Amino acid sequence: MHSLPSYSGARISGCWTLRSDGSGGGEGSLDRLLPVVTTGLSPRKRTTSQCKSEPPLLRTSKRTIYTAGRPPWYNEHGAQSKEAFVIGLCGGSASGKTTVARKIIEALDVPWVVLLSMDSFYKVLSPDQQTMAASNDYNFDHPDAFDFDLLSHTLRKLKQGKSVKIPVYDFTTHGRQKEWKTVYGASVIIFEGIMAFADKKLLQLLDMKIFVDTDSDIRLVRRLRRDITDRGRDIEGVIKQYNKFVKPAFEQYIEPTMRLADIVVPRGGGNMVAIDLIVQHVHSQLEERELSVRAALASAHQAQPLPQTLSVLDSTPQVKGMHTIIRNKETSRDEFIFYSKRLMRLLIERALSFLPSQVHLVQTPQGEDYEGRTFDGRRITGVSILRAGETMEPALRAVCKDVRIGKILIQTNQDTGEPELHYLRLPKEISEDHVILMDCTVSTGAAAMMAVRVLLDHDVQENKILLVSLLMAEMGVHSVAYAFPQVKIITTAVDKKVNDLFHIIPGIGNFGDRYFGTDAPPDWSDDEMDEPSY
Repeated sequence: MHSLPSYSGARISGCWTLRSDGSGGGEGSLDRLLPVVTTGLSPRKRTTSQCKSEPPLLRTSKRTIYTAGRPPWYNEHGAQSKEAFVIGLCGGSASGKTTVARKIIEALDVPWVVLLSMDSFYKVLSPDQQTMAASNDYNFDHPDAFDFDLLSHTLRKLKQGKSVKIPVYDFTTHGRQKEWKTVYGASVIIFEGIMAFADKKLLQLLDMKIFVDTDSDIRLVRRLRRDITDRGRDIEGVIKQYNKFVKPAFEQYIEPTMRLADIVVPRGGGNMVAIDLIVQHVHSQLEERELSVRAALASAHQAQPLPQTLSVLDSTPQVKGMHTIIRNKETSRDEFIFYSKRLMRLLIERALSFLPSQVHLVQTPQGEDYEGRTFDGRRITGVSILRAGETMEPALRAVCKDVRIGKILIQTNQDTGEPELHYLRLPKEISEDHVILMDCTVSTGAAAMMAVRVLLDHDVQENKILLVSLLMAEMGVHSVAYAFPQVKIITTAVDKKVNDLFHIIPGIGNFGDRYFGTDAPPDWSDDEMDEPSY
């Protein structure tokens, strides 16, 4: 498999923190969401989302695994219906903005929070400016030092739920690092910086504006400690820069923007009264934005003819015979796996026939021309909806040499009944690929819709997505086709009904549990996805 992006940041109580000093990468990526290794358990039990009274994490000897998921951010039509809530944090240099942000995050106790620093958006310096910066003669505290166009574009996309790339600024070299960080999936964005309120376009994106007001002497002491310890500066250079640039910039550009703030927080992170008030307001805003997608899907698009975007394998005696075996509750696990794999291979081959192709002329060993066809696209990528969807990966790899594979983990919240996004790992530069999205069963279509929405948020074109599934309910077909009319749907069979527990009727049972030999809780649904089994 090709290299995959690191979904950046240090993780704090279910949040993503983006830092520009290089300290927020590696272990804080979404790749940390790996399965818990269990021993001595037979059969293995499935996990469900943590309730609010429990911390949203599991700990192993090597990793911390965050179990809190992201609820739907779109409606039953597949369109985004709620934007992320953006909090702007402004204040002088070393006023404690990041500390206030972290205190808000800890008190919020909600998943999928992004802390975005304005420090990441300093402009790239020219050679002359680099020389000035090295001698502490470049003004980093002036509005012209920041790339406001890139910043407003990035914040707007992130607010809209899109995947974005963030530059990483190196304060030692005064330049951007080669690798940018990828951030996606924010329910709450905390944007902090000295010039957070200095640009009109940025102000329009902020749902809440907070100014952190800290005594100038305290800010100077903090800046001395930070720049000397963390950024390798000398004390004379720090004081020179403070007196020449930092202090005048605060008085001219930063302090006047205090009047724009909804809340002023004196004393920074130590003011828990102000932080509690902020958290209460954010919680009330998030509650107003909650969506119920699965209930809407259950009552929509029924009693309609199946869409033209659906392709069902011909019910030949072979296909019918394999369905007879895998649907039989008495079938052994070995037999279930064997015949499921046969169906998967047929399903993938059928899906590939819908990819674009063009005429390609080759010469045979006999020296004769042969007019054939070849794939007319940039690349094919497979994305499995964990855990059952990854059982289809071998079939795809068997017919697509060197295919790239991504993974998405979606679970049903047992309290709300809604799907939640817990994990994603997508190959780099996926936006121009034809994507084969794999899931074994689709009942209401809630998980499949969330997965398609994730791909669209990463700029994959809707007409380049093929959803493949061994078994679908008519409800799931209608839900996906109505929301995403350009997505091609390929399956081996469509069952007519879904019961009150969202089980496909007559169905196949819980595919993942039958395939992996695990126990299902009594309230499982065919759309529910579990932890990956590696």
